[in-house]
Amino acid sequence: MSLSPDQYQLRKLMIVAILASLAVVLGIIEALIPFTVTIPGAKLGLGNIVVLTCLICLGGRDAFLLIFIKTLITSFILGSFSTFIFSVFGAVSSFIIMYMMVRFGSKLFSLMMTSVMGGIVHNLGQLLAASIVLGTTKIFYYLPFLLLAGIATGLFVGAASKYLIGSLHRLQMFEASNSRS
Repeated sequence: MSLSPDQYQLRKLMIVAILASLAVVLGIIEALIPFTVTIPGAKLGLGNIVVLTCLICLGGRDAFLLIFIKTLITSFILGSFSTFIFSVFGAVSSFIIMYMMVRFGSKLFSLMMTSVMGGIVHNLGQLLAASIVLGTTKIFYYLPFLLLAGIATGLFVGAASKYLIGSLHRLQMFEASNSRS
């Protein structure tokens, strides 16, 4: 059954809304996990599994919309304005590098490499935001620890995304949305 352009756009928006809801719920669950590490601020990035999956399966525009919704809602529920600023810097920085890698280097970069770079650049974006808010560059002494955290979480997010993407491609509804992106 062929969908009209309006029906197709509505279906795609519905999928993005569901993915955004899932990303927010994963962010809330992650906040409840007593994940104590020696690197303050390091998180697993469970919501980023959904973001990377959306980028691969639906494309850049939908993934950017997902990031905006996820960041806005999660910051309202769990954080403050400074949390929102740090999240926006990290999320947009991460999105830009992952989008470029997927769009222009999909033959060169694996999903795992794209995810690792996304994790690293996310941390760089957050450090940049902290540097601006705090008015100092001394915060960049923290960079080596965040690079390690970005690599570790990027590997985790990449592996989980690979599994999720494989599962979603078996769904007829998702295939209909993916075939037009």
